[in-house]
Amino acid sequence: MSNAAPSAPLNRATGQDAVMGDPPRAAPPHVAAERVVGTYAVRPGVVNSAESMRANRAWWDADADGYQAEHGEFLGAADFVWCPEAVREADARLLGAPERLRGAQVLEVGCGAASCSRWLARQGAHPVGLDLSSGMLRHARKLAEQTGTPVPLVQAGAEQLPFADSSFDLACSAFGAVPFVANPAAVMSEVARVLRPGGRWVFAVMHPIRWIFPDDPGEVGLTATMSYFDRTPYVEVDVAGRPTYVEHHRTLGDRIRDVVGAGLILTDLVEPEWPANLTHTWGQWSPLRGALFPGTVILCCDKPG
Repeated sequence: MSNAAPSAPLNRATGQDAVMGDPPRAAPPHVAAERVVGTYAVRPGVVNSAESMRANRAWWDADADGYQAEHGEFLGAADFVWCPEAVREADARLLGAPERLRGAQVLEVGCGAASCSRWLARQGAHPVGLDLSSGMLRHARKLAEQTGTPVPLVQAGAEQLPFADSSFDLACSAFGAVPFVANPAAVMSEVARVLRPGGRWVFAVMHPIRWIFPDDPGEVGLTATMSYFDRTPYVEVDVAGRPTYVEHHRTLGDRIRDVVGAGLILTDLVEPEWPANLTHTWGQWSPLRGALFPGTVILCCDKPG
């Protein structure tokens, strides 16, 4: 998992045209990870929670070094960047005003290298970073030493949070965990459980409309090729057909129903526009596509007091 956006999966980056039995056409930045986990082809199909967790833990362990090398500068060592559109918590204040952060117990779900948690710590909060991947948490520990801003880290999945009820004032996730679990409704319920009454949960995911387009930052990525309503997971597999990477699609309505079903109140839904001065390309996120349709959606939710 990571705090900003997933690396573009190899065949989504080339239009999702690989089938079982065809060798993958790997995206260069992730060749090393694909070789480690044995990715061979794409096999859309039903994948349960255990399979998703096993595949994505192995993927992010294998890709942690490459991901941090590619995106670490953009994310910063102790900065809170919500998305490739470079929305920063320091400006957006989606978690609340500075006084709300000071002294707050905060859970970052899918913290990756924990840049967001370190930023929160520097604002006077008491964050805990949770991630499935030991590889990403290794980078979190390394950056904690480099910055002198340590935060507690926990290795666990998001569908069963290892915390007591009402443990946190705030929870956040910047492209971490939510797109990679088979049961996102369970994540919403678990976050609601560990939040105190009056707490806030804010999470950023890829905008669901992006699912219908190939993961290409250029003109190829402007033509719809899939149904928005097809919730079949995107699955990469090894030669034996075992999942090596899994990403789950949900519509915007699905996301809202999961939030409401967990007893949370949706207070805002943010669709960041692409900044005119941002020339950075991140996987499928680019100025060309960003000028035409959203790449990210951020949902802000409160637990009733």
